[in-house]
Amino acid sequence: WTVMVAKALQMRRAKRLNQFFNAEYRNQKTVLDVFDRRVQADGCPLFVVYQTGSLELDTRLKNTDGNGRKRFVSLKGMEHVKRSLENAVAQESLKLESGLILLAIAVSGAPFLGLLGTVWGVMSTFGHIAQQGTATLAAMAPGVAAALVTTVAGLLVAIPSMFGYNWLVHNLRVLTVELDNFAQDFTSKMETEYLEE
Repeated sequence: WTVMVAKALQMRRAKRLNQFFNAEYRNQKTVLDVFDRRVQADGCPLFVVYQTGSLELDTRLKNTDGNGRKRFVSLKGMEHVKRSLENAVAQESLKLESGLILLAIAVSGAPFLGLLGTVWGVMSTFGHIAQQGTATLAAMAPGVAAALVTTVAGLLVAIPSMFGYNWLVHNLRVLTVELDNFAQDFTSKMETEYLEE
């Protein structure tokens, strides 16, 4: 539950910050306007991708004397910017995905642990009956009930984990697609504005 709630809050916050940053990005006059104004948006995946690309582009545009920017960047320089954007998208996707493995383990492992407890409990019950030498309902009921409780416990872990995991994976895919689309749009605008013909 802790992982599900933490990841849901993280993704919700990332989505909200992405919307605010995207509105700011769409209103800028030049590709590096937000970068030049030194805007900060900590915890925003789109901003991290934008900042990474802007830093790389700014480095490629700097004059050799360190003052001002060149008007254009070479095709090779733009390829470096694209690679840094792709790397930033991958890193942000990994950050958003971290921790989901625990839910995947709970979804796949909990039913088997419940089943193991059931089998163990039934075996224990039969062993107890063999020692007593009688197979009465009173002798079998406590062991079988305890065995079934482990099955219920396993399912109570697996079922919420499955719903939570699927919901979080869907949101992760949406955020990752947004990051990819943003990086492509950003690259297109950089090429239009700064790439030599």
